[in-house]
Amino acid sequence: MPLWAWIVIAAIAIIVIFLIFTYNGLVRLRNMVDEAWNQISVQLKRRHDLIPNLVNAVKGYMDFEQETLTRVIEARSAAVTAQQAGPANAGQAAQAENFLTGALRQLFALVENYPELKANQNVLELQEELTTTENQISFSRQHYNATVLDYNTSIQVFPNVLLAGPLGFTKREFFDAEPEAANVPTVDLSIS
Repeated sequence: MPLWAWIVIAAIAIIVIFLIFTYNGLVRLRNMVDEAWNQISVQLKRRHDLIPNLVNAVKGYMDFEQETLTRVIEARSAAVTAQQAGPANAGQAAQAENFLTGALRQLFALVENYPELKANQNVLELQEELTTTENQISFSRQHYNATVLDYNTSIQVFPNVLLAGPLGFTKREFFDAEPEAANVPTVDLSIS
């Protein structure tokens, strides 16, 4: 076989090996994003499952606060629906979860106005479980966003960008925290 034939075969082999490694790397990153989303889903489901228990625990005490309870229930329903759309709609799910977080904050603020409710052991335990779950959601969100950053960067850099689009690898959305989380609280330590 002539030398030029060996060169062509070697070039084709190098290109095929490059394509295989690039494709497998992109698939691995996409699967990592999906796995990270599943971790968020587990925590969100736990949160969604705790909310009806909390609402039922406070319902009898908060006769005049039905609007707040209704808002929490509606926000939970919207969050469950948005979360079921999967990682492709992470931005929409984050927005729904942020709305739910706001409704829960309002509910917890109202609980402070009811001394007998603040002392109720069931309500205290549910609040503690929700707080723990919120922390786990925060850690899962950080992991998911880091994984999405790696994936999005990988499909946008050369030479991967040449393969990513035609092979169906599309950019993923981040799961952003509520806008209030970005605000730095002001602390005044001056002595008046």
